[in-house]
Amino acid sequence: MTTTVAPQPSAAAAGRPARGWFAAKAGLRTGERFVSPSRIGAIVALVVLAVFWLLPFLWAVVTSFKSETAAAATPVSWLPPDGFTTDAYANVLREGNIPLWTWNSLITSVAITVITLAVTALAAYAFSRLDFTGRRWLFWAIIASIIIPPQVLIVPLFYEMLTLNLVDTYWAVILPQVVHPAMVFILKKFFDQVPVELEDAARIDGAGRLRVFWSIVLPLSRPIMAAVAIFVFIAAWNNFLWPFIATSDSSLMTLPVGLQTVKSAYGLQYAQVMASAVLAALPLVVVFLFFQRQIIKGFATTGFGGQ
Repeated sequence: MTTTVAPQPSAAAAGRPARGWFAAKAGLRTGERFVSPSRIGAIVALVVLAVFWLLPFLWAVVTSFKSETAAAATPVSWLPPDGFTTDAYANVLREGNIPLWTWNSLITSVAITVITLAVTALAAYAFSRLDFTGRRWLFWAIIASIIIPPQVLIVPLFYEMLTLNLVDTYWAVILPQVVHPAMVFILKKFFDQVPVELEDAARIDGAGRLRVFWSIVLPLSRPIMAAVAIFVFIAAWNNFLWPFIATSDSSLMTLPVGLQTVKSAYGLQYAQVMASAVLAALPLVVVFLFFQRQIIKGFATTGFGGQ
């Protein structure tokens, strides 16, 4: 009688999992190295770029917690000799109406975002799906308008608001900022990728054009719509020049305009300037932290990511 003895694993091999187990846990394919030179180079490059991007922001935050003497002292240093203080923030909050200016920025930015989404989405869908006379030339005119500097339109826009008796109102800040030709182009390119067969099936079931747009196209366009909304909101929140021209009433000033008046009253004070910049940027940082997935997904599903 012949007995077959199965080979026993060695003591060293018995105490550790198979190599494929580590690869599976690390998300690697079998035979793929854990660290490659190209991956190391990419990580190092990203870390260096992140540091260069964060340094100015960190410097602004640190300077905002310095006294004016330490902020203007030479040579500059990260740690002030007299310690950190919140005097700069106290001065800005005491001398300026930050809650009101923030509320004005929120109202105008949200209104601009909602109206821009409605206008640009409908225009982009019309260019993508409807065949009307002059469609090609009108679309090229919209593309050409992207290169027009916004500063060129300030005088005619102001006269238009003046004629409509809208100066020193929320509408004077909102209406001129709802025109975004670049967003029409971006949404049009995305709508071109939506399968027409889905819309044809809905139209066979009796759905009209607007119903198809609302129930079929928009749900499929949530990533790009979210990305466009975030881009428009950030641009509206940071806009200084047009709200500064369109409003002279302090109760209608947006946050960038109101903070500029506080800085002008005190002259050039570095700690206070940095505190104002941090206060103005803080809401945008919060928005990015909450919607960073939508931003990344929007980049990946539009033309931005090369797809």
